[in-house]
Amino acid sequence: MRFTETEIPGVVLVEGEPRWDERGSFQRLHCPAEFADAGHPFTPAQTSLSHNTRPGTLRGMHYQPAPHGETKLVRCVRGRMFDVALDLRPGSPTHRRWTAEELSPGNGRALLIPEGVAHGFLTLEPDTDVLYQISPMFEPGHEAGVRWDDPAFGIDWPAPPEVISARDADYPDYQG
Repeated sequence: MRFTETEIPGVVLVEGEPRWDERGSFQRLHCPAEFADAGHPFTPAQTSLSHNTRPGTLRGMHYQPAPHGETKLVRCVRGRMFDVALDLRPGSPTHRRWTAEELSPGNGRALLIPEGVAHGFLTLEPDTDVLYQISPMFEPGHEAGVRWDDPAFGIDWPAPPEVISARDADYPDYQG
């Protein structure tokens, strides 16, 4: 695996290194030892899948504040998505800054998103499936979020959402 730091400390682009032969390919998607050796220790406690039927579906921007903060490894296993990580860590030199990657099965990329960094995505194709590996276990009742179009962040989405939940659309302006 290749690990590339983004401009947001702790947000890392993870790329597989497929091995090809006449049958196709095989690649490792996660190995705790490789992540730790690269300086990003991560051992998932749960794995979740988000299925999104329509292009233009926006989910986010979600996080869980301390003491229930989560680290997520996010990858697209079908379709294509614009994936965003937004730094909400007080005192961080990149507080309120965001970074984004296009994720798809074809490019084999994943985004490692640490605690204190909100996550969201916009689907770019129909039937986009997003695989999340999360640590620690999700703690119901501690969800939080910020609005996808809050001017405090200026996220440059590739298109306006066509499908978004009322909860995600109605988060208040960020006060941090």
